[in-house]
Amino acid sequence: MFSGGDYAEVARWLTNFVTSHAKRENPHVEAAVDTQGDREGRSYGVRLLLGSALEPPADRAPVELAFEEVASRRGELAWCQALATRVRERARALSVPSGPSPRPV
Repeated sequence: MFSGGDYAEVARWLTNFVTSHAKRENPHVEAAVDTQGDREGRSYGVRLLLGSALEPPADRAPVELAFEEVASRRGELAWCQALATRVRERARALSVPSGPSPRPV
Protein backbone atom coordinates (compact mmCIF):
# COMPACT_ATOMS: atom_id res chain seq x y z
CA MET A 1 0.00 0.00 0.00
CA PHE A 2 2.68 2.55 0.97
CA SER A 3 5.64 0.99 -0.84
CA GLY A 4 7.41 2.80 -3.64
CA GLY A 5 7.41 6.49 -4.42
CA ASP A 6 9.96 9.00 -5.61
CA TYR A 7 12.82 10.28 -3.47
CA ALA A 8 11.02 13.43 -2.23
CA GLU A 9 7.80 11.57 -1.39
CA VAL A 10 9.68 8.91 0.56
CA ALA A 11 11.65 11.65 2.38
CA ARG A 12 8.37 13.28 3.48
CA TRP A 13 7.03 9.93 4.67
CA LEU A 14 10.27 9.18 6.56
CA THR A 15 10.28 12.61 8.22
CA ASN A 16 6.68 12.18 9.36
CA PHE A 17 7.32 8.61 10.54
CA VAL A 18 10.43 9.52 12.55
CA THR A 19 8.78 12.63 14.00
CA SER A 20 5.67 10.71 15.03
CA HIS A 21 7.57 7.97 16.84
CA ALA A 22 10.11 10.31 18.47
CA LYS A 23 7.33 12.51 19.86
CA ARG A 24 5.78 9.49 21.56
CA GLU A 25 8.80 9.55 23.87
CA ASN A 26 9.11 13.32 24.21
CA PRO A 27 6.81 15.82 22.48
CA HIS A 28 9.69 18.30 22.15
CA VAL A 29 11.91 16.03 20.02
CA GLU A 30 12.11 16.92 16.33
CA ALA A 31 13.33 14.89 13.37
CA ALA A 32 15.93 16.07 10.87
CA VAL A 33 16.17 14.07 7.66
CA ASP A 34 19.08 15.14 5.45
CA THR A 35 18.57 14.67 1.73
CA GLN A 36 21.27 16.98 0.39
CA GLY A 37 24.70 16.53 -1.17
CA ASP A 38 25.97 13.01 -1.75
CA ARG A 39 22.77 11.55 -0.27
CA GLU A 40 20.44 13.13 -2.80
CA GLY A 41 18.49 10.45 -4.60
CA ARG A 42 20.18 7.54 -2.84
CA SER A 43 19.91 7.77 0.97
CA TYR A 44 18.73 9.73 4.00
CA GLY A 45 20.66 10.88 7.07
CA VAL A 46 18.42 10.90 10.15
CA ARG A 47 18.99 12.72 13.44
CA LEU A 48 16.77 13.68 16.34
CA LEU A 49 16.95 17.13 17.92
CA LEU A 50 16.00 18.29 21.39
CA GLY A 51 16.99 21.89 21.95
CA SER A 52 20.66 22.00 20.99
CA ALA A 53 21.20 18.27 21.63
CA LEU A 54 21.44 15.81 18.74
CA GLU A 55 21.07 12.05 18.53
CA PRO A 56 23.34 10.74 17.15
CA PRO A 57 25.65 13.51 18.41
CA ALA A 58 27.17 15.95 15.92
CA ASP A 59 30.57 14.23 16.12
CA ARG A 60 29.01 10.96 14.85
CA ALA A 61 27.40 10.13 11.54
CA PRO A 62 23.61 10.29 11.33
CA VAL A 63 21.57 7.12 10.97
CA GLU A 64 21.83 6.24 7.28
CA LEU A 65 18.85 4.72 5.50
CA ALA A 66 19.03 3.77 1.83
CA PHE A 67 16.32 5.25 -0.37
CA GLU A 68 15.60 1.90 -2.06
CA GLU A 69 15.17 0.14 1.29
CA VAL A 70 12.82 2.77 2.73
CA ALA A 71 10.82 3.03 -0.50
CA SER A 72 10.37 -0.71 -0.88
CA ARG A 73 9.85 -1.62 2.78
CA ARG A 74 7.77 1.24 4.20
CA GLY A 75 4.66 -0.84 3.60
CA GLU A 76 5.95 -3.75 5.72
CA LEU A 77 4.65 -3.79 9.27
CA ALA A 78 7.66 -5.64 10.73
CA TRP A 79 10.18 -3.29 9.09
CA CYS A 80 8.25 -0.22 10.26
CA GLN A 81 8.01 -1.63 13.79
CA ALA A 82 11.78 -2.22 13.91
CA LEU A 83 12.46 1.33 12.68
CA ALA A 84 9.95 2.76 15.16
CA THR A 85 11.72 0.91 17.98
CA ARG A 86 15.10 2.33 16.92
CA VAL A 87 13.68 5.86 16.74
CA ARG A 88 11.99 5.62 20.13
CA GLU A 89 15.15 4.26 21.78
CA ARG A 90 17.15 7.20 20.41
CA ALA A 91 14.46 9.67 21.48
CA ARG A 92 14.53 8.24 25.01
CA ALA A 93 18.33 8.50 25.09
CA LEU A 94 18.13 12.10 23.93
CA SER A 95 15.52 12.92 26.57
CA VAL A 96 17.63 11.67 29.49
CA PRO A 97 19.40 14.62 31.13
CA SER A 98 23.17 14.45 30.85
CA GLY A 99 25.61 15.43 33.53
CA PRO A 100 25.75 14.61 37.21
CA SER A 101 22.60 13.60 38.99
CA PRO A 102 21.35 15.89 41.73
CA ARG A 103 22.52 14.84 45.17
CA PRO A 104 19.90 13.37 47.48
CA VAL A 105 18.71 15.67 50.23
